[in-house]
Amino acid sequence: MRIFVAGGAGYIGSCTTEYLLDKGHEVAVYDSLTRGHRAAVDNRAKFYQGDLEDMEFLTKTMQDFKPEYVLHFAAFIEVGESMKDPGMFFHNNVGNAINLAEASAKTGVRKLVFSSTAATYGMPEHIPMTEDEPTLPINPYGESKLMFEKILGWYKSIYGMDYTALRYFNACGATKIHGEDHHPETHLIPLVLQAASGVRESISVFGTDYDTPDGTCVRDYVHVLDLAQAHLLALEQPDSSIYNLGSGNGHSVKAVIDTVRRVTGKDFTVKYAPRRQGDPARLISDSTRALKMLGWKPAYEDLGEIVRSAWEWRLANPNGYKD
Repeated sequence: MRIFVAGGAGYIGSCTTEYLLDKGHEVAVYDSLTRGHRAAVDNRAKFYQGDLEDMEFLTKTMQDFKPEYVLHFAAFIEVGESMKDPGMFFHNNVGNAINLAEASAKTGVRKLVFSSTAATYGMPEHIPMTEDEPTLPINPYGESKLMFEKILGWYKSIYGMDYTALRYFNACGATKIHGEDHHPETHLIPLVLQAASGVRESISVFGTDYDTPDGTCVRDYVHVLDLAQAHLLALEQPDSSIYNLGSGNGHSVKAVIDTVRRVTGKDFTVKYAPRRQGDPARLISDSTRALKMLGWKPAYEDLGEIVRSAWEWRLANPNGYKD
């Protein structure tokens, strides 16, 4: 397949690009490098440096590469940042994404697979969460992702372009080549690994009085290569659907910290702070639909294995991508 990866210099985009190339597909990466890394682009892929805002260059690039399929990872992702600058999130995650949908429709793309999020649900009513959970986002980030899911439905209706929206839970882990290098970092596992490696003085735990077994928040962690597998399966599925992607297992903040200590053999300071506003006690996926309909078979179900892959990448790349 000829696959166009928007945002392929970012964390999940780069790992998915590597996975697709390993499976023998032809891949072009399109990225502005605003938040991605040039060094994260697999050298087997064609690379186009461009912004989705530049409709003329985007369309020309897609006409040049002639993709059959598009994967869209080129979104801003930080929830806290979205609460400070909602306009930036709607501009990029909705406005620029529409440019990608337009260019895809104009150049005859068969299907667009969208990197969505469990943040579309907001505060869940049921645990584990199926795709039937009400979508009531509580931040501009989740709202922007939900808006583009709905927009894709209209592009399917009007242009016949299929789509799949994959609602990730907590992406984590690394391949041997590509890993997580955000600036600033806000995700739990890499933050705890920074503490283990001495880059960070301590790790903060926000809230110890939740209604969970150890009082800390519980989250669902899914390995980045399992996400990559789901993207390829979605391309092979001739339909338009929405799928949750998670392990179905919940791990508390304390459990993640204990796992990092065990895997790395390092100790570090843990500080306890009050709850953050808007943090649900539990977020756990029910991914039955993806398992049944896509034939998705996650290969990384052990938290220790996930943490070990991220730790090994960090040891091999102590300064991240250095660009």
